[in-house]
Amino acid sequence: MAWLLVIVAGMLETGFAVSLKLSHGFTRLWPTVAFCVFALGSFGLLTLSLRKLDVGPAYAVWTGIGAAGTAIYGMVFLGDLVSTLKIVSISLVIIGVIGLQLSGSAR
Repeated sequence: MAWLLVIVAGMLETGFAVSLKLSHGFTRLWPTVAFCVFALGSFGLLTLSLRKLDVGPAYAVWTGIGAAGTAIYGMVFLGDLVSTLKIVSISLVIIGVIGLQLSGSAR
């Protein structure tokens, strides 16, 4: 259950990163509100998961999911540059996240 919380928190991290971009420096109301909701949800779920998980693997999985998710979202929906190197690099992040998730032990 704790790893599920980390995974959902990582997805919410993608939401807060994208909302931060769309808020244009907190000058647009609804993306700013979305940023706050996603950020609070993400940090809240990560906090709950850390009751059972080691901080290193949990944090690495959280940030990895957020980074990969944000990069993919940017390429698909925001017109970010798509390159072979970027796709390979994102794949390596995802492989690392899976490895860390598998290596993390619940207390």
